[in-house]
Amino acid sequence: MRPYDAFLLISFGGPEGEDEVIPFLENVTRGRNIPRERLAEVGEHYFLFGGVSPINQQCRDLLAAITTDFADNGVDLPIYWGNRFWAPMLADTLAQMKKDGVRRVLAMPTSAYCNWSSRTAYHEDIERARAELGDDAPEVELIRPFYDHAGFVGPLAEHTRAALDALPADQREGARLLFSAHSIPTAMAESSGGPGHDFGPEGAYGAQLAEAARLVVDRLDREYPFEVVYQSRSGPPSQPWLEPDVNDRMEELAAEGVPAVVVVPHGFVSDHMEVKFDLDVEARDTAAKLGIGYERALSPGTHPAFVSMVTELVREYTERAAPARLSSLPACAERGGVCCKQR
Repeated sequence: MRPYDAFLLISFGGPEGEDEVIPFLENVTRGRNIPRERLAEVGEHYFLFGGVSPINQQCRDLLAAITTDFADNGVDLPIYWGNRFWAPMLADTLAQMKKDGVRRVLAMPTSAYCNWSSRTAYHEDIERARAELGDDAPEVELIRPFYDHAGFVGPLAEHTRAALDALPADQREGARLLFSAHSIPTAMAESSGGPGHDFGPEGAYGAQLAEAARLVVDRLDREYPFEVVYQSRSGPPSQPWLEPDVNDRMEELAAEGVPAVVVVPHGFVSDHMEVKFDLDVEARDTAAKLGIGYERALSPGTHPAFVSMVTELVREYTERAAPARLSSLPACAERGGVCCKQR
């Protein structure tokens, strides 16, 4: 018997028209008492792009590529797609899987790292959806974090080289690489990895981000100074979040005489709205005001190596193969962690 009946891609979801923007944001912030005016403010980011987030189309493109790669490599699993906050909703997808007779599901979240929002929240959403379907709901197992897989690191390195090459030669020599990821509350970061972890003050999330950045730089043609920065903070000013912010750090680097930065969105698997607005609009504007060079590397997206990685990860589970990892960081589950716990 095959250990799984289907493969499921789980993503965040996003609006695909101006009339969907506010309802989508209400889904994302439900229960958090976010003022309506704040939702309208964030909504303006989407309206700059016609109310369309790129993320759903990026998921469609990835699914098409995975379907082809599965077929080419003999992986015989039907493929499904469900989102946490917008259509196709995860609960609806699991209901369809139940109707289709699916019992055991191998799922991949569109996040490479380990923290509450990128792992535990997925587990919780899955369990809520399963509870609605009753005792015979499909069982769902999440694929492990893949921040240190060659299929994730390799495309980032290739895209970083391309961004460096796009800088004028005189700026490239002294450029700084800023590896950018979504900021989260420091308390959430500290707890990532679970009780008894030894990942440092920023938890498994911060340690994994730093390790992925190192792995990317190791694959460049020469050594560049680099660091991890954060973006997309959304909490109140009184709540500590991971820092430095990408814009604040660029101001400091400009004052130090750094001629240019290349921002690498290594915290993301595709160029969705937070990349397109926070980096392509806000951070680029900051660089222009500071008078420093700016280039932004592409995320993995549908790079062939990234697509092949998905097939390889599936085989780790279907064939019980040893995990292909470039890092020696402990897996969170090895420290009793909840955020990466295999279910």
